[in-house]
Amino acid sequence: MYSMTGFGKAEYKNGYELTVEIKTVNNRFLDILPKYPKSFIVFDDAIRKTIQSKLTRGRVEVFFTFSDARDVEKQLGTDLALAKAYYKSAEQISSHLGIENDLTVSRIMRMPEVVSQIADEVDENVIKQIVISTLSLALDKLNDMRFAEGEKLKKDLNERIDEVERLVSKLALKAPLVAENYHKKITERVRNILESTQVDEARLLQEVAIFADKSNIDEELTRLNSHIAQFRSILSDKNAGRKLDFLVQEFNREANTVCSKANDVEVTNVALLLKCEIEKIREQIQNIE
Repeated sequence: MYSMTGFGKAEYKNGYELTVEIKTVNNRFLDILPKYPKSFIVFDDAIRKTIQSKLTRGRVEVFFTFSDARDVEKQLGTDLALAKAYYKSAEQISSHLGIENDLTVSRIMRMPEVVSQIADEVDENVIKQIVISTLSLALDKLNDMRFAEGEKLKKDLNERIDEVERLVSKLALKAPLVAENYHKKITERVRNILESTQVDEARLLQEVAIFADKSNIDEELTRLNSHIAQFRSILSDKNAGRKLDFLVQEFNREANTVCSKANDVEVTNVALLLKCEIEKIREQIQNIE
């Protein structure tokens, strides 16, 4: 099991220097946000496919820092036409304002784009291989962290589903007593009202039977126990997040039905505790891939 939250970093230093940092947070789908130098745009598809091969969900921010640290002779190019244009503009300003033209060669060289470094021919396939291998290493480190966090989440979820099972068992013990308690209460109430008048036991039993049918939660308890077994089984899956998310919705549906049918304070209180525990599970599941 993997958490969707984590961080991974990898570096390459051999002539070229590349650092890849990856940060992931929760998201329903896989949302990849790479930030790289303009020269890396040709690798965008390969970068995304590499990430998709190792991640299935989450918001993924990837940062690339790249520099050419090779010990090769640097060459500069000069845009003479642009330099002449700067000088001509300076002459015009000098003539129009009647002031001395103090533009020097060193100042012209500092003008934007007059002097620039000529890029060496770089083998694109070599750079691509460096980028993908370094990215893969960063992803592996990210997944190591996500797996460790996922195991902690798994332990917590196992403990919480144990608590859910305990509450469901408690409901199973209290549910049969609901109709019996209702029978006692309604019988006592009718006798107090009618006092000496004979109570129609058959009619009372009919009312109790109707009440018992309306408040019966046996089906809901059966489904909850089935969901608990499924939950434990899914926890062993590598990518359990989506399945557990759907299953928790089913847990909530059954718990809500129990609350609406309970007609008993003790059963309602236990069902509310069950809903709280299910909500805690739902929150934790949002962190699972």
